[in-house]
Amino acid sequence: MEELHDDRLTARGVRLYLKRDDLIHPEIPGNKWRKLKYNLSAAREQGYSRLLTFGGAYSNHVRATAAAGYYLGFSTLGIIRGEEHVPLNWSLRYAVGRGMHLSYMDRVTYRRKHEPDIIDGLREKYGNFYLLPEGGSNDLAVRGCAELPAELGIEFEVICCPVGTGGTLAGIATTLLPEQHAIGFAVLKGGQFLADEVAELQRREYGVVGTNWSIEYDFHFGGFAKATPELCGFIDDFDRRHRLRLDWIYVAKMMFGIFALIEKGGFAPGVVIVAVITGPADGLNPHALR
Repeated sequence: MEELHDDRLTARGVRLYLKRDDLIHPEIPGNKWRKLKYNLSAAREQGYSRLLTFGGAYSNHVRATAAAGYYLGFSTLGIIRGEEHVPLNWSLRYAVGRGMHLSYMDRVTYRRKHEPDIIDGLREKYGNFYLLPEGGSNDLAVRGCAELPAELGIEFEVICCPVGTGGTLAGIATTLLPEQHAIGFAVLKGGQFLADEVAELQRREYGVVGTNWSIEYDFHFGGFAKATPELCGFIDDFDRRHRLRLDWIYVAKMMFGIFALIEKGGFAPGVVIVAVITGPADGLNPHALR
């Protein structure tokens, strides 16, 4: 936990802490570690030796799964959206370097990736495996993320996290005190469906949907893995002020949103906010997208 000292916060009387989940493990950071924790235990207990998951060509989850398999003795399969491109990008090279076998799935089929006939076809081709969904969000992932609030050690009113598939927000919100609230910042354009995803994850794991969470949809900056000059400038400024380079796909969008809400008076003076830094900067340069 680190308190962020910033004149923009002082001016509004707000205190902001960073939960540095990016420092949990150098190769399995943040919410990826939390999402994998109980899934890998289940895979081991159920006798699986192989993990299969899905993701895009720069998927943090794919890399984390490859690393987890490497360190814990699972073989790993990554089903990658789209066509193969050679040479591999740095992200897929890393996954292969950690022993992951890659296979590619056309985008039409990929949209049906969790349908039974697709999964059955993968089992016929690769044998039995423990299935991890895209992004890692399932019931057991929610359980892992639910452990985060108990680690904070401070009194706070609001906790924030990025939202890509909903598992982190679903988990965090389930273990808050009645007076606390969780805010997720959608990194997808048109991400209103994420509210249903979070609700369903909570319902499946706990049998009830909480009312202590909400999602902000206005800080996606064009959509998933997209950036604008405004976001790039915010990242550069944050780095100069605090010597922390923010992950531009998830964390920077959340942090931009937090400061925007603070500037608009969205939080009363005296409020303590926790921002979950779910992962480190991933090596991609968002300036190239300008």
